[in-house]
Amino acid sequence: MFTGTVRTQIDQIWNAFWSGGVSNPLSVIEQLTFLLFIKRLDDLHTVEERKSEDLGIPMQRNIFPEGADDKGEAYDNLRWSRFKNFEAREMMRIVDEHVFPFLRQMGEEGSSYGTHMKDARLGFSNPNLLAKVVQMLDDIPMEDRDTKGDVFEYMLGKIASAGQNGQFRTPRHIINLMVNLMAPTPQDTICDPAVGTCGFLVAAGEYLRDNHPKMLRDKEQRKHFHNDMFHGFDFDSTMLRIGAMNMTLHGVDNPDVAYRDSLAEEHGADEGRYSLILANPPFAGSLDYDTTSKDLLKIVKTKKTELLFMALFLRLMRTGGRAAVVVPDGVLFGSSKAHKDIRKMLVEDHKLDAIIKMPSGVFRPYAGVSCAIVVFTKTGVGGTEDVWFYDMEADGQSLDDKRTPLLDADKLGPTPAVALSEDEHAKNNLPDILTRWQALEAEADRPRTAQSFMVPASEIIATGSWDLSLNRYKEIEHEEVEHATPSEIIADLRALEAEITEGLDRLEGMLE
Repeated sequence: MFTGTVRTQIDQIWNAFWSGGVSNPLSVIEQLTFLLFIKRLDDLHTVEERKSEDLGIPMQRNIFPEGADDKGEAYDNLRWSRFKNFEAREMMRIVDEHVFPFLRQMGEEGSSYGTHMKDARLGFSNPNLLAKVVQMLDDIPMEDRDTKGDVFEYMLGKIASAGQNGQFRTPRHIINLMVNLMAPTPQDTICDPAVGTCGFLVAAGEYLRDNHPKMLRDKEQRKHFHNDMFHGFDFDSTMLRIGAMNMTLHGVDNPDVAYRDSLAEEHGADEGRYSLILANPPFAGSLDYDTTSKDLLKIVKTKKTELLFMALFLRLMRTGGRAAVVVPDGVLFGSSKAHKDIRKMLVEDHKLDAIIKMPSGVFRPYAGVSCAIVVFTKTGVGGTEDVWFYDMEADGQSLDDKRTPLLDADKLGPTPAVALSEDEHAKNNLPDILTRWQALEAEADRPRTAQSFMVPASEIIATGSWDLSLNRYKEIEHEEVEHATPSEIIADLRALEAEITEGLDRLEGMLE
């Protein structure tokens, strides 16, 4: 169970790294990922040992072989449960000179996670820091899957700085909203082509566990869940390692988390493979035509990364596949031919379902850019009838750099533990978005002055630019205000002037 005590323990680990000279949050989380992986290897080996002893059979998976490594160090000493009891300098020698080379060499055959450990390096040389962090990690109770996942998510929340190339961590309540809108099923094959820390994939997995608990008791569905359901790509090796660990600690054994520059590589093998796309890709400006995937340029001729990602989503989705993706506002109303071509495709060639406009502070402190969630279905033959627009004004947190929660924890997110009052809705629109999405037929009668409303596809097409900005269709209701007539205002000014003159006269009399 993830308690306040566990939070304090993690905060202390973080502080230990900072005071030990490791201050870059990404470096801290990477080193913690390595150490948690080393600890997990020992846990897996221990489980195999117990199974072997209980059943009286040979070990099926011998992670730490018998004997010694090339440098003569006993493999047994490389186990977490063994070296954690060593003196600090001896622990540093074992971990730096033997455990990390062991990680790099073993490759963890059959697991995509082991692949990301090939270039693992211990990023500090302070024996006391290593001993302190190993002891602190060992003290955190992480026996069950929920706690392991929560601990790592809490650590990821401490990545305070934006990454390179426009990367930033998507707020978890926005991810949960998008996952709940899409409602993944046990048959889905889910992809995030800009996967980062695997936030969308982890949330989709948790949704399935909560809403389809029988899934993991079915042999075929369990196999699909652990091996074929989740696919994530990124070109940042550090993020891939962190993302793979995030999936592992959330109980997905063998996700397909792999290195891939999604906009530069051809996608022939993956074309039409996925039934659900969940993504918040980086908006890093422009690419050169020479470095951009040719199969994406066939869909839309552009250098803009946000438009290329939209083309990528359409290419990766199978017919009937669904998507909920975050795009910058410019995608909705940009005037270039490429902008119009993408919007025309969504409206006329496929089925555009919803545009959810988000307030501009949602991604602070990383970025202040205005964004929207676009929900669509790939059909190839059109099908857009009415598009649902929602003007999200609040997400439960302040929209400044501090992002302070505006409500108690049980009233935050898209599925709060208790129903919200009208005043609380004004601070957190996410539950209302989900409720209205699940009963869209009732939205047809909502006026254009409401927070959400429907717009017929014919009206969007008639704009000639397939404009999808909410403000184009929202009607502003102006209240009638009665002002005083000019003669009344002049009379009021004369009365004020007389009052001032009278006051000055009295003041002057007091001075004589």
